[in-house]
Amino acid sequence: MTSPLFPPSNVADAIAALKRDLLADGGPQISTMRNYRFAIVPYKPREELELRRHVQRLADELRASGWVVLPISLQKLLLDRLRRAGDDFVSNLALRERRLYAKDPARALAHLKEKIAPHLEGPSGIAADIAALIGDFVDKHPAEGDRTLAIIGRAGALYPFYRTSGLLKHIDGHTRNVPVVLLYPGERTGTTELSFMGELAPDRDYRPRIYP
Repeated sequence: MTSPLFPPSNVADAIAALKRDLLADGGPQISTMRNYRFAIVPYKPREELELRRHVQRLADELRASGWVVLPISLQKLLLDRLRRAGDDFVSNLALRERRLYAKDPARALAHLKEKIAPHLEGPSGIAADIAALIGDFVDKHPAEGDRTLAIIGRAGALYPFYRTSGLLKHIDGHTRNVPVVLLYPGERTGTTELSFMGELAPDRDYRPRIYP
């Protein structure tokens, strides 16, 4: 029996490898491409709580070494976007979803996707919120330079309304050259292929380093 090309990832090993590359001599080495400081840590959705513990420990250790760390919750950004759409939008969306669900759950989900996705997608969607958060954070910590890290988590909250492959594409060039790590609930199926939540068809549009 042959071993799988990509054996099941170990969250602890992935975070340890990420830490080594962040603290490398000469500055963060999470990417071999100049001015493209993105990395992805895939994990199984059921490992969410374990991942959070390791990431919190990593953030604490980095801060103890003089770093500043910006945690970004995609769940919070999603809820903020919906709140900005207005109370009427949210209440009408919920009412319509309940009515459709009673007749056809699949149709109810399709309706939610149709209404929510436009608030998230594209360069002016949730990617713009991330870029703004990072820019504001850098302005508040101008002296840290290569000792700044943004960690994007809670991506599972976007399923099935948004594919994260488009997220890094839209924030590329808008992160002030800060290293950005995306915590990715899903499965790695190839060298650069990831399946969001292990449910969607694998997406090959991933350029960043995938850990471990």
